[in-house]
Amino acid sequence: MDKETLAISCKFYKSGSCTRPSYSKFCRTGQEEPVCIDYITHTDFSYSEFVQNYLLPNYPCILSPSFTEGWLSRCQWVTKDGSPDLEALAKRFREAIVPVANCDIKQYNANPKEHIPLKKYISYWKDYSQSECTSPRDCLYLKDWHMHRAFPNHGLYATPIFFSSDWLNEYWDSIEVDDYRFVYMGPKGSWTPFHADVFHSYSWSANICGRKKWLLFPPGQEDFLRDCHGNLVYDVTATSLQNHEQYPHYSKCCFPIEVNQEAGEIIFIPSGWHHQVYNLEDTISINHNWLNGYNVAFMWNFLQKELRLVQQEISEWKETMDNWHDHCQVIMKSCSGIDYKELYYFLKTVAENRIHFLEGTSEDLSSSVTAVPPSLSILGPWQAVFDLNRVADVLSSLIENEEFKQLDTEEFCPQPTCLLASIKEAKDAAL
Repeated sequence: MDKETLAISCKFYKSGSCTRPSYSKFCRTGQEEPVCIDYITHTDFSYSEFVQNYLLPNYPCILSPSFTEGWLSRCQWVTKDGSPDLEALAKRFREAIVPVANCDIKQYNANPKEHIPLKKYISYWKDYSQSECTSPRDCLYLKDWHMHRAFPNHGLYATPIFFSSDWLNEYWDSIEVDDYRFVYMGPKGSWTPFHADVFHSYSWSANICGRKKWLLFPPGQEDFLRDCHGNLVYDVTATSLQNHEQYPHYSKCCFPIEVNQEAGEIIFIPSGWHHQVYNLEDTISINHNWLNGYNVAFMWNFLQKELRLVQQEISEWKETMDNWHDHCQVIMKSCSGIDYKELYYFLKTVAENRIHFLEGTSEDLSSSVTAVPPSLSILGPWQAVFDLNRVADVLSSLIENEEFKQLDTEEFCPQPTCLLASIKEAKDAAL
């Protein structure tokens, strides 16, 4: 990040009064021409341009195959005719245990999963394709496989610089619990139901081979796709949406943006953009969820809404249940994957990594914090300053939050106010 991009970004968020550009250009409701998202062809497109055109306004785009042409996965996982090389995959990852979803069964608003050896899934896939996409086992889709975590030295792809400021995986790598880097692979006809990504994070998805169709909806449109009980629709192509009594607000919804993603292309899905995805042919993709200073406020807003929903659900026990606020946090974490305490430690990890980067030393890092992430070496000190600005904004809001005040923070190290003071000191020194 250069100093000009830092200034533009900080001005955008100044005093917490940022107003994002409208999503109206993406909302087609009548006979207008179909909406297209931007297509970035040249690899010399700068990080600064990406920030200003896509991260700040929260707009989607597609990167051309030029951005993935050097990836080993596009050679080693693909046959000469462009199909998935199932033999090569079985040979390299034969005994790996992978999660597989049944696309033909609805379980709540998702598909049930099982974990099986990759070799077993490859055998199923071959039989499914040879049987003209039919099987007594239904349509199975390998998704959310943590290949990077299981094989960290794979060397099969490289995260593009636009997506390299990734607080989400930086934090989960530091506590060695989880990550949000996935491989998806499945036959023609496999699909993912309507959803927004975890924590309302960003996602990027690169087609190693095959083609996908994406149905995208700008933030806010999902409210028109809820039934009379407030539940999101499972399939945005379902005829049941035409039932006004069941979906009373559907008539207000815009048409989806249809994007056909070709082999080698990378699609960027911004925060809060709900989507539904189909594999138009046998397809393999690499997908990351990620958070950074440009969308951390989306995460914070999402978590506040999640907590309010939990509190509403168990409000009748507020006066009679011991530690009611703590129970709300536990339930929220079980549903969304994080609570306010972990949010604090997430922000703490990000902040300390950047403070030590700006100090030029890591000798004082606590045992819970990993080495300074490589992305900072690429994006530089102005990125670290921007990140600290955004951590400070969210941390300040967290400290003032009434629900956060209900938590026992005596054992937090450092104390939230002390961390905020350290961030300010580091920023002042850097500037």
